Amino acid sequence: MAVYRPPAGRVSNPHVPLGDRRDGAFYGKSIISVRQFARPDLEHVFGVAREMREMVSRIGSFDLLKGKILANLFYEPSTRTASSFTAAMERLGGSVIAINEVRYSSVSKGESLPDTIRTLECYADAIVLRHPQAGAAAQAVEVASKPIINAGDGVGEHPTQALLDLFTIVSELEHVDGLTITMLGDLKFGRTVHSLAKLLSLYNVRLNYVSPEILRMPREIVQELDAHGVHQAEHDRLDDVLGETDVLYVTRVQKERFEDPAEYEGVRGCYVISPETLLGAKDRMIVMHPLPRVGEITMAVDADPRAAYFRQMEYGMFVRMALLALVLGKA
Repeated sequence: MAVYRPPAGRVSNPHVPLGDRRDGAFYGKSIISVRQFARPDLEHVFGVAREMREMVSRIGSFDLLKGKILANLFYEPSTRTASSFTAAMERLGGSVIAINEVRYSSVSKGESLPDTIRTLECYADAIVLRHPQAGAAAQAVEVASKPIINAGDGVGEHPTQALLDLFTIVSELEHVDGLTITMLGDLKFGRTVHSLAKLLSLYNVRLNYVSPEILRMPREIVQELDAHGVHQAEHDRLDDVLGETDVLYVTRVQKERFEDPAEYEGVRGCYVISPETLLGAKDRMIVMHPLPRVGEITMAVDADPRAAYFRQMEYGMFVRMALLALVLGKA
């Protein structure tokens, strides 16, 4: 795992591998990018996540992080991610300072992100940050003396979502190597698919990108995965690749990312997954979605056992429990 623990308030090179993977390697580290993780790191996190799942199943909550406080600092609206981190911390016996309406706080008076981070770390042991600006999490790390966990920064990364997505694939299909993963929808602005694609570069997979022309996967991500030897292919039609797909990862077209409403209207509803769509899919495959959905998967699909998106949300709580326990030094 790469080092994201800034000494004396400054960050070291975020892409230097940790090298030492003994117990405690995650302690005090920030989680900013999927580039921090090597396969041994992922295996360790997922092993702890499985333990968390078993503990929640048996006793519900426990006191692993009793006395610890997490600050949830969300500059963008969030239901799933904010609730997932809150549930994860409280299941572990810790407490949460929830700041979900930042526009009503001191930020509206002109307070900078660095000052907000410095203030909150006076009260909390770690800070979860969601921000509309790409690179905001790295900026926060530069001034923080406590761990920062990136919960999404603009169109940049969403590392904990990518981790829970990968854990979902492993849990549902038992392996990753050899799979064909098809990403569908808004691949230009979708930070979830950006992070997941980078994480999948650690495995032997085939990636299909299905989207309208104006929502293609960014060239820099395609080039990065090319450098890792990942097989990638772009398509306009899902039918071209559905039959070979093991994981169908659906994303919504994000209206809030468009400057021109006419462009949004031109691509809204371009792909809709229905029970009829899945007639051409494998019997053993899964449909994933980071949620919320706004019509790109019909509710009739929910009854299909291949629909994994609500299970995906639960897997996310276990992964975030594991990360909090590891970062705060109790796992």
